Amino acid sequence: MIEIERKFKVKSSDYKKLAYNSKIIVQGFLNSNKNRVVRVRIVGDKGVLTVKGKSTDDGLERFEWETSISKSDAFDLLKLCEQPLIEKCRYEVLFQEKIFEVDEFYGENEGLIIAEIELTTKDEFIDLPEWIGEEVTGDAKFYNANLITNPYKNWKI
Repeated sequence: MIEIERKFKVKSSDYKKLAYNSKIIVQGFLNSNKNRVVRVRIVGDKGVLTVKGKSTDDGLERFEWETSISKSDAFDLLKLCEQPLIEKCRYEVLFQEKIFEVDEFYGENEGLIIAEIELTTKDEFIDLPEWIGEEVTGDAKFYNANLITNPYKNWKI
């Protein structure tokens, strides 16, 4: 499956009052190679194993394969992951019939808030809510796999 996605910085906390759902996510990377990543996640009482391929040059598209695993298996696999683990709260916000996933990071990435939206085509037009800031699609430092080697707390802002 090919994932088409755009990423944005978030400039206000208005998304929180608009969110229809939120969930805590803990994730780690068994492999964070730039050509492929293998991610393990715990979301609530579920585990997820994901393999992602290299992004296209514009950062919009990449291969993604995902399967459910038990929370127990995910917990065991997180022990093998590169450190630090990524901890975040994901808020889901419906805006003009599109779902924005807003990740508010904790731990080593405290203070970073990123919104993502999945598209059906690369050139699909979307309106952006007022709380959306600068687009960072394709900027590798914002990839979760890169936040383990260069966490937000180390960025010079």
